[in-house]
Amino acid sequence: MSEPRDLVHHDRHKSEIVILLSLNIMEGATCKCSDCEWGCRQPLWDTANPFVEQALQYAVAAARVIFIEKGKKDALEKILLRGLHITIVGCNDFYSYRSQIEARGISLTREALAALPSFSPITFNIGDSDGVNTGNCKPEVAKTGLGSSAAMTTSVVAALLHYLGVVELPSSSSGLSEQKIGDSNLDIVHIIAQSAHCVAQGKIGSGFDISAAVYGSQRYVRFSPAVLSSAQLAGNCALDVISDILKQRWDHESSRFSLPPLMSLLLGEPGTGGSSTPSMVGSVKLWQKADPGKALETWARLAGANARLESQLKLLNIFAKDQWDTYKHVIEVCSNCVPEKWMEQVVDGSQELIFKSLLGARDAFLEIRFHMQQMGKAAGVPEAVEWIDQSTSASPTLADDRQAARRRGQRQAARRRGRRQTARRRRRSLASQIEPDSQTRLLDATMRMKGVLLAGVPGAGGFDAVFSIILGAAADAVADAWSAAGVLPLLVKEDSRGIVLEASDPRTAGLPSALSAIQIH
Repeated sequence: MSEPRDLVHHDRHKSEIVILLSLNIMEGATCKCSDCEWGCRQPLWDTANPFVEQALQYAVAAARVIFIEKGKKDALEKILLRGLHITIVGCNDFYSYRSQIEARGISLTREALAALPSFSPITFNIGDSDGVNTGNCKPEVAKTGLGSSAAMTTSVVAALLHYLGVVELPSSSSGLSEQKIGDSNLDIVHIIAQSAHCVAQGKIGSGFDISAAVYGSQRYVRFSPAVLSSAQLAGNCALDVISDILKQRWDHESSRFSLPPLMSLLLGEPGTGGSSTPSMVGSVKLWQKADPGKALETWARLAGANARLESQLKLLNIFAKDQWDTYKHVIEVCSNCVPEKWMEQVVDGSQELIFKSLLGARDAFLEIRFHMQQMGKAAGVPEAVEWIDQSTSASPTLADDRQAARRRGQRQAARRRGRRQTARRRRRSLASQIEPDSQTRLLDATMRMKGVLLAGVPGAGGFDAVFSIILGAAADAVADAWSAAGVLPLLVKEDSRGIVLEASDPRTAGLPSALSAIQIH
């Protein structure tokens, strides 16, 4: 973030100007804001982004409210009147590059993803919202479903508030702070980012994506929606909204939570297109109203299973802290044998407790999956069209000859792309199961592999992605098996940190020239 210098002229009596320049998100905009007015125009592409616009508006409004309260309004105005030049680039992990990899005939591996340049230009899904590429609708960005809108909103809000002197962000070079949750600086970022994100998406969601982006790994309970009531009223001045929400009692709960040591998170992109989260959530809500008794019973059982999983993971963290050598040995043993053989490896009582805790976590997660499957069926969320190429689906037998499977996948890449494009044209009008049958087969096979603790579908479920929590050094074998099954293993890893100030500019060289060369096809 910097001053725009000679890029724009400023009308000091009417507005402050914000210039947005984006590389792989492919948006350029000049925005003008005053106390109660906001407008953006996109001179490069007609791709208005409400998340960026609301993040800018709410961050600037928050700075004004806070500086006015401190009697420093003039100092802020001097900064704003110089204008702002903001560059937004998105990490590759948020976007799907599967189609490029397949088009080049390269195997679907993490190595193929790692070979892509940082902040590569984004790609688009084929077809419009009705599945037919008519050219009348804006192209849909191909994403991996990791909360890119929330991460971008949080980053813009945090960067602006830090630049304007409202908050002081922790540095990435300073290490993890145990006092991050409850830090007043981060609390302000969280409130403003939540508000901007809710307004941009037109509803109040769970808020977890924003909270995770701010505070990092955590156990989270959503705030009461009433705290954002003023933001939901059309026509309210941004300054008035910010003044109100900063005074509200934000009653969300966040407590530190992270994976136990020697465990890794692996995410995979099945390549079958995303699912409609609003449609799936809507179906579940209708079921809750139609059969409240059954819904409450299922919800209670699901909550109980979630609590048991949380308890076992916390217990494993305690074992790692208090009995490191024993814990490390058990993890290494389990990473080299299938789960049904784990208890056979016990040699003493202290090891047995750790083995049982691992199996307890598995059992709790299997129960979670069961209740989610039952919820999808009871809610009448129909099974979507199965558009995994059955001739290449190796998920039921992941232990097959992986070299042969990989060769088959390479030979059939073109056919697979064609079938997936046909499927995308059909999937838009259908809801997805919370855990589709094709995902169930993949997940069941994954959970039978050596060193696998858990495997499931993240978020609201559907076809978007799969994940697995893996012990020790077993992650490479799982990634290879997924690749052979037509699932692209992603590079993203679990990180317990939240928002941090990078020590150096992460951008690659030649940003302006790279931007001017981008075209939408």
